[in-house]
Amino acid sequence: MSDALQHTIGRVLPAPENHLDANQLDAARKARRSFMGKALAMGAGAVAVGHAPRARASEGDPAILKMPEHTRGLGRPVADNPYGQPSKWEANLQRRQSPGLTRVPQASVSFTPLQGLFGIITPSGLHFERHHQGWWDIDPSQHRLMVHGLVKRSRVFTMDDLMRLPSVSRIHFIECGANSAPEWGNVALPSVQYTHGMVSCSEFTGVRLSTLLEMCGVDKKLGKYVLAEGADGSSMTRTIDMERAMEDCIVAWAMNGEMLRPENGYPLRLVVPGIQGVSWVKYLRRLEVGDQKWATKDETIHYIDLMPDGTHRQYTGIQECKSVITTPSGGQMLLDKGYYNVSGLAWSGRGSIKRVDVSVDGGRNWRTARLEGPVLDKALTRFNIDWVWDGKPAVLQSRAIDSTGYVQPKINQLRAVRGSRSIYHQNAIQSWRVAENGEVSNVQVY
Repeated sequence: MSDALQHTIGRVLPAPENHLDANQLDAARKARRSFMGKALAMGAGAVAVGHAPRARASEGDPAILKMPEHTRGLGRPVADNPYGQPSKWEANLQRRQSPGLTRVPQASVSFTPLQGLFGIITPSGLHFERHHQGWWDIDPSQHRLMVHGLVKRSRVFTMDDLMRLPSVSRIHFIECGANSAPEWGNVALPSVQYTHGMVSCSEFTGVRLSTLLEMCGVDKKLGKYVLAEGADGSSMTRTIDMERAMEDCIVAWAMNGEMLRPENGYPLRLVVPGIQGVSWVKYLRRLEVGDQKWATKDETIHYIDLMPDGTHRQYTGIQECKSVITTPSGGQMLLDKGYYNVSGLAWSGRGSIKRVDVSVDGGRNWRTARLEGPVLDKALTRFNIDWVWDGKPAVLQSRAIDSTGYVQPKINQLRAVRGSRSIYHQNAIQSWRVAENGEVSNVQVY
């Protein structure tokens, strides 16, 4: 057992975004720049959390001494909820849309509450969403997948056809290319849900893309690329190179042991491990094999990197090595001096996570964190490290190293190469400042 556990085990007040109803959040937002605005936001969170004062040892804890109702009576019937739901006490843990992010809600994002999750698997109901036209609940009996182009046999598959083929199940992260984008210029967002919440990790089940291509007799000499097209109103189309298509891509119908949720592409989506989420085409309806890139709008004028010299760098979809501390993190508050388990997530689109270092002094000194198993390729990895907070200001950071030897950069190192006007592929070290009063806020430390 760590000696750090001999100290008082510190309590963390959750970020207020998770404990405000719509009216409270609106009131806090309007007054956020004033002292009263901050008091409202933090106060509402404190009330909702409802921390009871610690009982003195001589009095005993009434939660132990008094037998509760649930110990004295019958509970609810078996299968009272035919499809299980989270506890009502967890109702504030939700994916949330950032106010004012987009002009129409159909072309927007909802963010995963990373600060409230455990392990590496994202519950299906909390998996982040990114839509360009809105989501649909498509009748699977009417859905079709066409494979054509540079193949010997063009084919149309029904969902029943696909689900009778040999299947695989793999755990992978999916991250939007614009995750952490507002932080390119300066500190922009208050909590980890909004700075990093466009990443999730799930078990996906489906048929390997290579199986479908081989069934259709793909032209391995001329066929260099695959175009994937979705069935929603945005007709999302993305080019996948043949080497990647034959390596680890999946045409998936299931996520976390059940059929895909409609928000995540039901009844069929493409899984492209390690590549930005826009290439994981939802509502997948067509795969075309060709001899060159298609240069569609979402790979030539969107999801590109604006470089400092004004040029646009295209086809840069790999999500580089990245990590973030989720507890303590922005918007939370440390209530005690003493022991804290610093926990977070790391991931890389190029392989597995080999090490995560954590600093509590803004990067001057680093310690190696513990990696929780399983540690998988192109999947989230959970890390933990012990920390005893002495009540003085601190700056918490995590730095991930992947199996290729790539080291997650500082924000100034990234800006030196990419400038500060980019939108996509921001994987810099995230800094959380802990003030003397225990309040945790988003800062940038170079």
